[in-house]
Amino acid sequence: MHLAWKVQSRFVLEMRVAPRSLEAAIALVVSVAVAGAGRLPLFLIDDHRPYPSALLQVFGRLQHRRRRHRRGRKRLPSLKPPPGRRVGVVQKVRDARGHLKKVLRKALFGTVRQIEARLRDLDLGHGINTSHLERFNGTVRGRQSRLTRRTRQMSHRSDLLQAALWIFRDLYNWVQVHGSLCGRTPAMALGVSDHPWSLWEYVCHPIHVNDLQRDIWAEERKALQESALDRYFRKKVLPIS
Repeated sequence: MHLAWKVQSRFVLEMRVAPRSLEAAIALVVSVAVAGAGRLPLFLIDDHRPYPSALLQVFGRLQHRRRRHRRGRKRLPSLKPPPGRRVGVVQKVRDARGHLKKVLRKALFGTVRQIEARLRDLDLGHGINTSHLERFNGTVRGRQSRLTRRTRQMSHRSDLLQAALWIFRDLYNWVQVHGSLCGRTPAMALGVSDHPWSLWEYVCHPIHVNDLQRDIWAEERKALQESALDRYFRKKVLPIS
């Protein structure tokens, strides 16, 4: 399960069931980019290998590299993180049996000092950590029987598991109030709702999206999945006479 979570408001941005691959990581980062509306949030991630490539794929900018000498072939451009991007990584070091030995904290984009200063400004601790996300993973496993370890209620179909997680995400964001948010829901803390929703209000809420709007959203996601490097090397379509 790939998860994106806004720590300050406890709002779940995305819960996606997919294999641990680069395509799934890109889809998760695209969902965060769509929800962020072009802003540059602070990312706190684990040491999953596809995450750096996925972040550069979605947010990276084109960097033209100079030649070391005046002669020779021009160097191909590459992707670089945009200015102001801060990404902290929590790496768990385990032994051969899988037991945790130590936790390493490092900066992927930016510096550790800049990330820690940003965390203190947001009141999210003093060091790079993913403790809030780990706590939410425990909440999901405790309330979703499909994800409980050593159970017979597992999902044999990924689409049913995905639908169950989306329902849990909506109820968590809009219906359930949290003591850490002073009796508000994550949607209220984010500023997109003014009251806690009831189950009846959630079920009866009308959602009508036409096919044109769905196509527009699909084009936006497709444009975000294409990196600046892909657009640079995109082949032009030759006219056919």
